[in-house]
Amino acid sequence: MLEVRDISKAFGGLKAVDHASLDVKQGEIVGLIGPNGAGKTTLFATIAGFHRPDAGTVAFDGKAITGLAPHRICAAGMVRTFQITQPFAGISVRENIMVGAYFRTADRHLAAREAETVAAMVGMDDQLDRRGADLTVAGRKRLELARALATGPRLLLLDEVMAGLNPTEIVEIVGVIKDIRAAGVTILLIEHVMQAVTSLAERVYVLNQGRMIAEGTPAAIAENPQVVEAYLGPGAAKVLRA
Repeated sequence: MLEVRDISKAFGGLKAVDHASLDVKQGEIVGLIGPNGAGKTTLFATIAGFHRPDAGTVAFDGKAITGLAPHRICAAGMVRTFQITQPFAGISVRENIMVGAYFRTADRHLAAREAETVAAMVGMDDQLDRRGADLTVAGRKRLELARALATGPRLLLLDEVMAGLNPTEIVEIVGVIKDIRAAGVTILLIEHVMQAVTSLAERVYVLNQGRMIAEGTPAAIAENPQVVEAYLGPGAAKVLRA
């Protein structure tokens, strides 16, 4: 479904991504992990059209999308969330989600119905009339997810959707992501919460200093000495092996 080949992206003298490749098959949940500053978000942004790569190619459903604008990639069926959530503070949760739904329809009533359907999927159906400014961190994370889902993606790129959540909220979001996949959406996620990666991902890629250093099942990644040294440490590796 997604084929990323030898993507490189530099900012001045800093090479943020260095010949990185990955694949995501339809129906999978695939994890992308690595230390802070490894280039994960830059790679996501390049795949989704927010950065133009210096080298390499991106294909979605067998069609080249390298360098296309984000709205055209979204129209093709791939959308990303953002690590730092920025809801429209002065409007309701319903209206925030409708912003995503308007990508597919100009009809306000249809957009509102879609917003209600998506809100139920992410567990926000009882918060539709709350203002974006009044949401908790967990609520903002769910809203970011809902707004992306409202565009009707077939592939969803999630950038640290569990950052800042407590253990109970993480368990709830893991359940939401599983439901989204069950509804037919393929998922590629950046995540630092190793227990969530173990619960969700069939395969994991590891990025370090802009380069892919490993790929495999969570259990196989946990046994990789290079990954343990670069990122996991013995504690996180034990979680992945569990």
